[in-house]
Amino acid sequence: MQLAALLRTKTINADHVHHQGELRRVLGPIDLTLLGIGAIIGAGIFVLTGVAAATQAGPSIILSYAVAGIACTFSALAYAELAAAVGGCGSAYGYSYAGLGELVAWIIGWDLILEYGVATAAVAIGWSSYVNNALSAMGLALPELLTKTPVQGGWINLPAALIVLILAFLLSLGVRESVRVNTIMVVVKLLAITLFIGVALSHIEPANWTPFMPFGWEGVMGGAAVIFFAYIGFDAVSTAAEEARNPQRDLPIGILLSLGICTLIYIIVAGLLTLVVAYPTLNVGSPVADVMLRLGYPWAAGLVATGAIAGLTTVMLVLYYGLTRVFLAMSRDGLLPPVFARVHSKTRTPIRVIMVSGVLMAAIAGFTPISDVAELVNIGTLAAFFLVCIGVVMMRRSHPDLPRPFLSPGAPIVPLLGALSCLFLMVNLSAITWLRFGIWLALGLVIYFAYSRYHSSLATVSE
Repeated sequence: MQLAALLRTKTINADHVHHQGELRRVLGPIDLTLLGIGAIIGAGIFVLTGVAAATQAGPSIILSYAVAGIACTFSALAYAELAAAVGGCGSAYGYSYAGLGELVAWIIGWDLILEYGVATAAVAIGWSSYVNNALSAMGLALPELLTKTPVQGGWINLPAALIVLILAFLLSLGVRESVRVNTIMVVVKLLAITLFIGVALSHIEPANWTPFMPFGWEGVMGGAAVIFFAYIGFDAVSTAAEEARNPQRDLPIGILLSLGICTLIYIIVAGLLTLVVAYPTLNVGSPVADVMLRLGYPWAAGLVATGAIAGLTTVMLVLYYGLTRVFLAMSRDGLLPPVFARVHSKTRTPIRVIMVSGVLMAAIAGFTPISDVAELVNIGTLAAFFLVCIGVVMMRRSHPDLPRPFLSPGAPIVPLLGALSCLFLMVNLSAITWLRFGIWLALGLVIYFAYSRYHSSLATVSE
């Protein structure tokens, strides 16, 4: 009977009613699409594109983006189906709980906390570097004691810690206020990208595309593996199910439309970068801004840098938002302390979760050089994608009569292709990443067997 307890599943849509109070349903399809764009377009387009083109694919980086986009679409379709059918603010955690059982749900929820938490802190560190560079350009550079961690010889990475705390305050005000800020920032970074496109179009040199595939198909696939992670973030849209006005219709729209828009933008920017300058010269920290400087447009480079800062801000905001909603869902189910399950009566936000996680992430960003563990974001994300794809296949079998407002086409082939794509990328991650991931999972299992399984809201099931 102990095995039965580990595999117990939650009733579909059970988490739409909560005695602690519901979140506020205010988000429409445009809001959800902008959330997705806010999470996806960040450092990837401003950094990874140049690196991957210079070292992996050359001009055929546009094919790498197409391949990565298709691979990501497999998982996006699976997310769209389960988001519309199962709902809830727990994203892949909630879908796993309904279809794969409590232990698998706990593992994936624990992975999502890792993904969103580490990613938010890591992006905060990158944001700090961009901001300090901008301040330096204006002659207002912060002292190194306030931009480096103690391990690096400083006191604290103050900008990184502060931005996390500022976002915590913003999220605590309410989802509508957070979405408004996200919308403004998305517009800023899209304007920066549009500016780059406009300038680059008048400086195209077709000769730069010869040869088009200097590293062959192996380079195209290697580039796809590198820039795949520029797409990470669309899954955070599914955590907004309980705050969407019509989640069954709008969540698939937000997930798939944001992914499609970002794929198109990535291909256009990558194509123009490699047409304007020779691809070997793009292996720099900020290739888009660097190209603007080389073309003689320093003002445009400054605006692109502003767009990069805005892009990183929206990535942090949406990932932080996703973290709090997954944590809230797990607390409601009793797998985490119920003190975090309460929603503020006025703002309708989980303020306790927001503040506690914000302080922890600010401490990580301010005092820890976490570049070595950034790959944990990748493996945690891929694990979530893998289980969501498998979840679609399992749910089709276990709940054949479940209403599905959106159906992933080509099932079970397409979801299985998504699962295989994620598994392939996971296998190719470094051994040290797997070791750290194993340690994180082991810690999670200790917490589950010591606390969560006994406090689960489904613990009344006889073991």
